[in-house]
Amino acid sequence: MNTFTYYNPTKIEFGKDKENKIGEYLKQSNIKKILLVYGASSIKKNGLYEKIINSLKKNNIEFKELSGVVSNPLLSKVNEGIKLAKDNDIKAILGVGGGSVADSAKAIGVGAKYDGDVWDFFINKAQITEALPVFTVMTLSATASEMNGNSVVINDETKQKYSIASVLINPKVSVINPELMATVSKEYLAYSAVDVISHCIEVYFTASVHPRFNSRIVESIIKTIMETTEILLENPNDYDARAEFAWAAIQGLNGLTPAGTEGGSFPNHMIEHSLSALFNVAHGAGLAVVIPAWMKWYKEQNISQFKRFSKEIFNSDDENVGIEKLENWFAKIGAPITLAELNIPKNRIEDLAINANELATVWGFDKLYPKSSIIEILEKA
Repeated sequence: MNTFTYYNPTKIEFGKDKENKIGEYLKQSNIKKILLVYGASSIKKNGLYEKIINSLKKNNIEFKELSGVVSNPLLSKVNEGIKLAKDNDIKAILGVGGGSVADSAKAIGVGAKYDGDVWDFFINKAQITEALPVFTVMTLSATASEMNGNSVVINDETKQKYSIASVLINPKVSVINPELMATVSKEYLAYSAVDVISHCIEVYFTASVHPRFNSRIVESIIKTIMETTEILLENPNDYDARAEFAWAAIQGLNGLTPAGTEGGSFPNHMIEHSLSALFNVAHGAGLAVVIPAWMKWYKEQNISQFKRFSKEIFNSDDENVGIEKLENWFAKIGAPITLAELNIPKNRIEDLAINANELATVWGFDKLYPKSSIIEILEKA
């Protein structure tokens, strides 16, 4: 087991009706003026918006609003939020929605404390040294943005989907009421499940050091996600299944699973980001296509871990069975598993590979994933 430092400063408020206390949580942190960030009109239709506003007013929290965050969050919307924050002397950002809203809130928090272009942080031109505090009320579980310091945004002009990471943008408080997630469509439930699994298996398969304890945590998360997804597809109102899904999803990318590992990377995310950037593919949908293709391409480089995965998740000693059954499960829950299903023509694979290799360069593993290797992976999809 490798040496490591583990620190996660996010406070989770988990359970029914917790969203009604968001004003209290802000007040406890001595926050008096916020930027409220959210997506479409759904939070107004289901009554969540009214609950949030009532809680803010009850606790004398002033607020400005930024709506219209989309599922693949855009830099242009982040910049709009940064301007609002600077112009109105905002003291914290409150994101109400899914991972895209949380990611946008974090990027706004960074940009509001910076005199230059916030994109500088995404291309490693600047390092995060300060940020406005971020709070979240989650309506979907997938990205674990509610308990990590990661933010992923698409630059609408350059068509690059890049990320930033800093403990300074871990949310101070994240509210998770599984009841708020009951209206998530079956389609996005499937995409969420795939996303959670991807967070777990990236380091699981690529790390040069991966302790047995970490492998068991990963396998437990994957089994829980698969079991609860199938329950929720049949009964979206099963609170206990929704709660277990939400809590397992958080563990997938809150720093727990890679602690003590060494040498892990995120090639599936690196490739998928190009699908989202160039074709506006839903993140989880893109991952469902990329993961099985990558697994087929990569398996010989860590055959023992692929055999373990097959045995522990699907009770097979054959590493190929594990890949096949995971791909079949993605299809079973309604996720796409081919580029054709995403309406991405084969003659665009090279464009995707070029875009993905640019990100691989930013992330520092372009030698492991040159354009030719990315093309090989995508051709398996």
